Amino acid sequence: MELNKDIDQFDIPLAKRTYLNNPNSALLKKLLIFSPILFLTFSVAALRIIRNVELIPLNNLKLQVERNNDTRILGHLPYNEIPKEKLVLIEPNIEVHMDMRDSLLNMREEAKKDGIYLVFLSGYRSINLQNDIFYSLKSIRNQEAAERARVSAPPGYSEHSTGFAIDIGDATHRETDFETDFENTDAFRWLIKNAAKFHFKLSFNKDNKYIDYEPWHWRYEGSIEALKVFESSNRKL
Repeated sequence: MELNKDIDQFDIPLAKRTYLNNPNSALLKKLLIFSPILFLTFSVAALRIIRNVELIPLNNLKLQVERNNDTRILGHLPYNEIPKEKLVLIEPNIEVHMDMRDSLLNMREEAKKDGIYLVFLSGYRSINLQNDIFYSLKSIRNQEAAERARVSAPPGYSEHSTGFAIDIGDATHRETDFETDFENTDAFRWLIKNAAKFHFKLSFNKDNKYIDYEPWHWRYEGSIEALKVFESSNRKL
């Protein structure tokens, strides 16, 4: 509501300077002069109150819209599946997005120079494969969907479908593959210290309120395409 426009709609009369012989004429003149001013003052105050009343539900509506725009399912954000032509094979059965290939291999080589031997456990996973993992394992382990989602994303909601996610283990401690004990390995300590140099970030840390801690799961953010993919995740965590 535009305040000036609403004020202009009022027909405010000019005070008439009528001189009367009545002894109360001075009081009448004051009332005639100041009554329009008082009327305007109260009108402005009333408009402000009305405006504030109208803004309260609008603000509530805005908050509700923001909540409704949260596209998470069981805590996971949606991700599109990478086109096949953007995938490259880095070793048998492991494909990743072409943008991250060189950084990933360079990181492994740099780790080796420090006596750390990284092993790649899982890269790109199709939505169909993620469907099998989520629903088949859920059934085998007798877990409800919400419980299973703590450790595995529903199909269409996994970072692995983007090709920008990689699961990493320690080649000298394979018993820690996909286990939180991986955080106690030299490989993990090296990654915490050096992964950012190669544009890799731990996806699910201990502070994540939706998904269990996964010290083995890293994502690549070293290209514009990757940053666009993970923009919502970076903004909402």
